[in-house]
Amino acid sequence: MSVFLVTLHRSGPSYDPALPLEEQSGWSEHAAFMDDLVDSGFVVLGGPLADEHRVVLAVEAESDDAVRRTLAADPWHPSHLVVDTVEPWTVRLDSRRRGGA
Repeated sequence: MSVFLVTLHRSGPSYDPALPLEEQSGWSEHAAFMDDLVDSGFVVLGGPLADEHRVVLAVEAESDDAVRRTLAADPWHPSHLVVDTVEPWTVRLDSRRRGGA
């Protein structure tokens, strides 16, 4: 599995910047979908950047296409979130793999 860095933008036509995330339409469905991606190991890390309009995900997948296909199943795609970039990421430092030494 390769690791990809994905940047999403909260700019879909249904996203209302005046509302907090939890009050956006379809929030419960989106949150459940993302939780499932974390539970399956697809999403390794994720969250909004300081501007609160961009979201970054570190994901493990076979390919760029697999990332895009998976995220296309999100109930918020493309109504609330739009994929800006999917970039291969070479992880050279990872404290999770140090193994208790």
